[in-house]
Parts: sequence; structure tokens; C-alpha cells
Amino acid sequence: MGDLAGIRGRLDYLSWLGVDAVWISPFYPSPMADFGYDVVDYEGVDPRFGTLDAFDELLAEAHRLDLRVILDFIPNHSSDQHPWFIEAKRARTSEKRDFYIWRDPAPDGGPPSNWLSEFGGSAWQLDPTTGQYYYHAFLKEQPDLNWRNPRVREAMYAAMRFWLERGVDGFRVDAIHHLFKDEALRDNPPNPDFRAGMPPRRRVIRKYTTDLPEVQDVAREMRALVGTFGERVLIGEAWLPFDRLMAYYGEQLDCFQLPFNFHLIGARWEAPALAAVIQEYERSLPPGAWPNWVLGNHDRSRIVSRLGAAQARVAAVLLCTLRGTPTLYYGDELGMADVPIPPEAVRDPYEKNVPGLGVGRDPARTPMQWSAAPNAGFSSAAPWLPIAADFALHNVELERDEPGSMLSLYRALLALRRARPALSLGSYEALDVGPRVLGYLRRHGAARDAVLLNLGDQAEAASPPELEHAHVLLSTHPARNGAPFDGRLAANEAVVLALDR
Repeated sequence: MGDLAGIRGRLDYLSWLGVDAVWISPFYPSPMADFGYDVVDYEGVDPRFGTLDAFDELLAEAHRLDLRVILDFIPNHSSDQHPWFIEAKRARTSEKRDFYIWRDPAPDGGPPSNWLSEFGGSAWQLDPTTGQYYYHAFLKEQPDLNWRNPRVREAMYAAMRFWLERGVDGFRVDAIHHLFKDEALRDNPPNPDFRAGMPPRRRVIRKYTTDLPEVQDVAREMRALVGTFGERVLIGEAWLPFDRLMAYYGEQLDCFQLPFNFHLIGARWEAPALAAVIQEYERSLPPGAWPNWVLGNHDRSRIVSRLGAAQARVAAVLLCTLRGTPTLYYGDELGMADVPIPPEAVRDPYEKNVPGLGVGRDPARTPMQWSAAPNAGFSSAAPWLPIAADFALHNVELERDEPGSMLSLYRALLALRRARPALSLGSYEALDVGPRVLGYLRRHGAARDAVLLNLGDQAEAASPPELEHAHVLLSTHPARNGAPFDGRLAANEAVVLALDR
């Protein structure tokens, strides 16, 4: 499964790659019903992954390499094995009862409302001991915490403070938009767009179970807390349309610095569609808010599997040259693809609860491919998920020394961002380059860089007047690097151009 010592041993790779921070998924003590997102102790380390001392050593080594460390914080729910929930289940009069959300059955004895779990089925689970239902937005093993209880807030903020005092640089806050639920338990309205093949949770619109106004109050409190520790970051995970996502910055930019922007993941891979997504996001941002972009993560199919190997290189240029902070998912910098998981090897509870719809996340969560050694150099033991069949062709050891590899492309892009103020800090301006090429300018003071992305498998002309006298800083076809730009893009080519000489 990997562990903290293993991550510490690979920090030099992350430093070499050129990233600024590493976000580590949960390593807290957990029964692992959902890969550690079911927590039994918010201030500990599961023995599977090491010890608090091992974490402190990892953190110290990361800081020595000038890498920031961001932890996954899971405020919406705990494990059903957490001492709080064990005590809450003991009796309706339990001292911890109100740490969770309990309701009497409906008149027919069924669930109190029509609320659905993200992972399939009702979001209400009957506790036979006390005769009430408890709410769980995800698995029944993940009961939701009651954030209207001040003692819950106090306990969770104490956990955040515990890690901040150890020196962590911030948190990626999981499922933040789920934090509050309608007190009146009103039924969610039916989804008129639901159709066969969609996950069952899509049968309703989550009007009363996500994105309630109280969430911003908590985000503001979290921001105030981390602010007392100096330069720290809060990243909020909320899958929301742009108009709602912007609320998570806060009216005074006093909530999350980076509410995750996932909209590129589901966008049509066509120039007009991508341009529209980028423009809408840029228009939606509050004044002074800093953008961010995500193209791959642990809940979605890998970029190569969605777009193909050639366009995955184009996607790398897009991700690393848009205005704002890019988040890279491990292995995407190698061109790792989804790995077919045989039924007997499935680990993901989502896939097990809703089989046959292809919702399983295991294919994008397979072990990092370090070398052509057995198990891709990840472990001397058989790993928890299968290794890709082509790991000998896509691994760090091989690609590190190959100038045309995906890894070399990502490293060059990150270095270029760092070296070019227009790419790291500059404004975004759309360029009109025709229907099959996405183009934009990045401008910082007098410095101007341009980005052109051919989203198709045919060569395209790309010669707007702004690009006169441009030269190629970087191309997905490396032979062109450093050459004057001739106004043409090869099939599946992306270029970064300098306009300042």
C-alpha cells in the first residue's frame, strides 16, 4: 500500500520534477472501508503507514528540499469505529449522540427522507439498538458529523491545530460542500435529467444535502485558524458549478485560497468548448482570487485513458500554462493509463455497491511506476492493486533520461513556469486561432508568451498577427524547441511561444 517512509524516500524525485508541494491522501488510523477516508483518530498515524515520528521525519526532509506538505483533512464524517460514534450509538442520551445526525424513522418505518448516498442506496442507516437512523453521505461506515454542534467544531479544529503545530503547510479539505444538511430533512427534488446508466445518486438533485450557506461560515473559521500559523493554504474539494464554487473563496477572500476547479476533467476536448470553460471561470473569479486547475485525480479516469497518449501531451501543456496553480495527479507525468481490474481484485467500495456502471476508481489508483523491476519498483511484495501491463515502458527510471518522454515534458513545463513570469503570474487573454486550435496569451508587464494547442490529429495553420516573430520555447515535438515559429502546428502538437525578442 505504500507508507510514509516510502514517500520520504521519493521526495528527491518530487524536488527534481519541480513541484512546490505534495498532497498526501489520508494516513490516519482507519478500518479502511474507504481507503482511509473513514477516520478513527484524526491525530494519529495508522500502523500500516508508519508512526508520528515517521511523519515528522518526512515533513523535515520535505522542508529541507523546499517542498510544502499538505494533508488530507476529512471533516464531513468519521469512521463508525471512531470512539465518538461508538459512544453515540450506546443510547439516545449518550454524551456524544449529537456529534452525529440522528432521526426517527418515517411513519412507515423507513428512512426519514429520500436522501441518497454518494456510493449507492439510502443515505440513512437504521441503528437497531436505539431505533433511530443516522445519516451518511458516503458509506454506512462513514457517519456524517453534526457541524451544527459547537463541540464537533471545537474537536475538529483541535485536530487541525495538532498538525499545524507539527509544521504542516495546509490541508486539502475533503467533500467540504457536504458539511451541512437541511435541518427540516426536506426531500431532495427528483432529477429530470436522470437516465439509465447514471449512478443511482443522480436520481435526485442534492438541493438539501450539499452546498448549504453555513458551509462558508466553517470555511471562514478554518481560514482564521490556519492564518494564525502564518503562510498556510486551504484547498477545498467541492464539485460545483462556477457560480457556486466562487462562494468558497469568501466574499472577502477569507475562505479557501484554492477551491478546487475540476471543470476541465469533464469538458469536451474541443477548442471552442475548452475556451468557453476557461473564459467562464476567469469571468467568475472574484477580484483578487487566485485560479487553479485540475485535469486528473483519484476519483476520475486517467488523462491518457480519456484523451489518448498524443493529446495527453497537449493536456500537459494546457494544465501547466493556464493562469493559476496546477495540480498534478501522481503518474500522469509518466503517461500512466487506467489499469483493468479483474472482478476478484476490485477494492473500491463504490464499484462494489454499484456494480456494472463503470464507476470504480481502482483503475486510476494503481501503484506508482518507478522502474522496470518487479512490481514496477513500488514494492517487493505484491501491491494492493495490479500493476499496468506496460509499466516497463512508462516508469520514472526509463523516462527520466528520455528527452522526448512525458516525464521530461512535465519537468520542462514546470521549469518554464518558474522561469517565465508571464506563465507563472501573467494575465490570460484568449487568442482567435480557428476552431481546432486553442490559443491564449499570457502577459506580465512587457513580457508576453503565447500558448497554442492543436486538439486534433491533423496539421493546422496558426498564424494570428500577434505571433509575428515568435519563437518556440517548448513544443510537444521537442525538435522544434528554440526555432522560429512558422505559423504551423503538427497534428497533436502544443507549443509555448515567446513574443519578447
